[in-house]
Amino acid sequence: MADNLFEDLKEVLQDFKDFLDDKVGVIQPAVAALRAIIPDQIDNLLNKLIELMNLLKSEVEKLDVSAIPGLAEAAEFTDQVKGFVNSAKALLPDNADDFDAITDVADVVGGLPSIDEVKGEILSLIDAIVGHLNALKNA
Repeated sequence: MADNLFEDLKEVLQDFKDFLDDKVGVIQPAVAALRAIIPDQIDNLLNKLIELMNLLKSEVEKLDVSAIPGLAEAAEFTDQVKGFVNSAKALLPDNADDFDAITDVADVVGGLPSIDEVKGEILSLIDAIVGHLNALKNA
């Protein structure tokens, strides 16, 4: 995995796109055959995937961190927070859910300085994946 949430997202999307690039032609006949057996489930699966991809794209498009003063320092702060959380989690196991929630937020904030570097790539990957999913939907 990469160093932050947005790099991780880019890697996962790249893997998914590469898989679809290689396999969509093989998957299309299977989807068509499955649609004859369980049409609602297949259509629901593809529609939900497309909907989630579009929601993700919309959220990524909204991210503009260029005007946030002190963002690099805030990211460093979140690294410190994650270090503390990892140490304290073992001592306070009953609060594991709270620590996990803190870590989730810290991961997002910690990755924000790099979003401008990967934003275009993420959006392009999402578009390509949605294109493949639409091809499967129309199989």
